[in-house]
Amino acid sequence: MKIYLIRHGKTQWNLEGRFQGASGDSPLLPEAKKSVKKLGQYLADIPFDAIYSSDLHRAITTAEIISQEHHPPLLVQKEASLREWDLGTLEGQKISIMEAIYPKQMEAFSHNLARFDHNAFDAESVYHTTQRIGHFIKSLYGKKDSILIVGHGASLTAAIRSLLGYEYAKLRQNGGLDNASITILETNDGQNFKLITWNDTSYDK
Repeated sequence: MKIYLIRHGKTQWNLEGRFQGASGDSPLLPEAKKSVKKLGQYLADIPFDAIYSSDLHRAITTAEIISQEHHPPLLVQKEASLREWDLGTLEGQKISIMEAIYPKQMEAFSHNLARFDHNAFDAESVYHTTQRIGHFIKSLYGKKDSILIVGHGASLTAAIRSLLGYEYAKLRQNGGLDNASITILETNDGQNFKLITWNDTSYDK
């Protein structure tokens, strides 16, 4: 089974540098929709068996644009388990301000999740975030051969690396996925995953 994992297109809150988790959902920027359309054209002839999307609007919009470009278009199936990290009291806050107030915790969230204290912000745990997405992906094995999944930067980055066997400290060691990027995983048993492509946006050059 091959899984194509897409981070949604750039949003207004991305542009403003705000935390945008499961409870925040700003719209895609007009230029982002153009980039996502290019992405859809790039993926148009890949024989996907299904397209799944987080049920948050920014991901659904991204998935629907991609689907409209596909040959033939596919129904976008909404899946709550693919939502972004629930960031609790960080939702909507300016990242730069939170970095000034909580430098160690913000550094941990971006680069060493083993040190991130989710309880300090009433946020979702690393374990729950990675497990809900990983469990959904594993559940598809044996039912589909080629799947497209549209999700979110922080949760997808952590979940993908968790599936690849990374320890918590390294799940976001090198930062997160870019907007409208493609990451491809492959599995032959639904348990062990191999990275084929990471964070690719070359289609938009």
